[in-house]
Amino acid sequence: MTVTHLTSAARTRRGVLATLLGDRPALIPAGTARGRNYPGNPYPYRASSHFLYFVGLSLPGAALWLDGDDQRLLLPESDPLDALWHAPAVSEELLATTGLRMGNIARLQTLAQGRAVACPPLLSGSDRQRFAALLGRATADLGHREDVDAALLEAIISLRLRHDQAAQGELRRAAQASVCAHQQGMQATRPGLLERDIVATMESVFTREGFSTAYGSIVTTRGEVLHNHEHGGLLASGDLLLADVGAESDTGYASDITRTWPVSGQFSATQREIYTLVLEAQCAAIDRVRPGIRYRDVHMAAARVLTAGLVDLGIFEGAVDGLLERGCHALFMPHGIGHLLGLDVHDMEDLGDRAGYAPGRQRAAQFGLSYLRLDRDLLAGMAVTIEPGFYQVPLLRAKPELVGLDLRALNVTRLSQFADVRGIRIEDDVLVTEAGHEVLTEALVKSPDAVEQLMAKRARASE
Repeated sequence: MTVTHLTSAARTRRGVLATLLGDRPALIPAGTARGRNYPGNPYPYRASSHFLYFVGLSLPGAALWLDGDDQRLLLPESDPLDALWHAPAVSEELLATTGLRMGNIARLQTLAQGRAVACPPLLSGSDRQRFAALLGRATADLGHREDVDAALLEAIISLRLRHDQAAQGELRRAAQASVCAHQQGMQATRPGLLERDIVATMESVFTREGFSTAYGSIVTTRGEVLHNHEHGGLLASGDLLLADVGAESDTGYASDITRTWPVSGQFSATQREIYTLVLEAQCAAIDRVRPGIRYRDVHMAAARVLTAGLVDLGIFEGAVDGLLERGCHALFMPHGIGHLLGLDVHDMEDLGDRAGYAPGRQRAAQFGLSYLRLDRDLLAGMAVTIEPGFYQVPLLRAKPELVGLDLRALNVTRLSQFADVRGIRIEDDVLVTEAGHEVLTEALVKSPDAVEQLMAKRARASE
C-alpha cells in the first residue's frame, strides 16, 4: 500500500463526510509537534488519527477545512531557513495527491468568522487554546458541544467504525510486523536475560520496517500487573513472560498482540492447564465474532468458558451461571475482552463511549464488565481485539470489598497450587467480515505445543 493509495482513499472518505455534514463547516487539526524538555528537542511527531483518516498525510500544525465542496488543507507558515535543519515534511508532489486546495492556516479566522464550526476533541492544551481563539469558541468545549460538534463526531464514528479496503491493507501490514516481532521475541527468550533484552529484539523488527510501536510495550514476568511498562526484571527458569507488543505502520495503523510463553521453553503442568483454559476462552470468543453479534456477548462467551474451566479445576466452587451472574470471573479477568482497532490502538477512544457504545447502551456497574471498552453490534469491516486473560492480582485478593467482589466461591487451597501462574493473556486482532471473521494475526502460534516448538528451534540452533 503506497501513501498515494491512502490519499486517494482519504479523498473518498472526505466526500462521504461532507455529504453527512451538509452545510455544517468542520475543522480537523493535525496537531502540533511538542518539545520533550525544550522546543528544539521534540517528541516524534504523530498527526491526529482523524486528520490522517481524512487527509492521508502527517503534517505538523496543519488542519483540514471542510465546508461542503470547499475542502482545504490549511498549512502553517514556514520559515525558509527551516530547510537548513530539516527536510520538508512532504514534497509538493505528494501534497498534490490529496486533491485539496492549499491555504494558509492564518486564513482560518476569516473562513470561520460568524459560523458554528465543528471540531473533534483536541488532546494538546496548546492546540485547544490556539484553535479556540481562531474559531471563537471556549477552550474547554472543543469537540464537546452537542449543538455544534455532535454531527461531526457521529459522522466520523460511522465512517471509522468500518474499515475500507485501504485501511484493511494497513492493518494487515501492521499485524504482519507484529507477528514477526513476537516470533523473534519467543526465540530470543532464555533464562539470565533481562526483560528489556526481549523488548529490544521485538521492537527492532519495527525499526527495520520503518514502523514504530503502537503503544508502550509490555514485556514482563509480572503478568499480574496489567499495564506493566517496567523492563528491568531478570528472566528466570519457571517464569512466564507476558509480551503485549504491537506495531504502528508508517501510515499510522495499529496492531495489538499479546502472547505468554515460558522462559525455560516449556510450560509447567500448572502453567499449561491455565494457559490452555485462557486459549479455550479466546477461541470461544473469536468463534462468536461475526456481523450482528453484540460485542458484550463475545466478552461473556469468554467469561463463561473461563469460569467453567476454573470450576473444573477446583479453583471455583458452585454453579457456572451463578458465578457469572455475581461477576466472580473478574477476580481473574478484571478487564474487558478487547476494543476497537484501527488508526488508534484503542480506536477512537478520544471520543469516549460515544464511539465505543451504541446509542442507548452504557457501561455496566459490575466490576470487570464496567471496563468493557466496546458494546456495539459487530459490523463487517470492524476490527477488534480478543484478549482474555488470567491474573492473580494481590489487591483483588486482599481487598475485594474495594471493587465489590464475592470470594466465597474461591477455593484458596486449590488456587495456591497454581502459584507459578502470575499472569497469562492471549490476544489477536480480528477483522469482522461479511462471512464471519478473519484473524489478522493468525500466523502467530499460540497452542502450548506450538509455542514450545518455536522456542526450541532457537535453542537447537544455538547448540
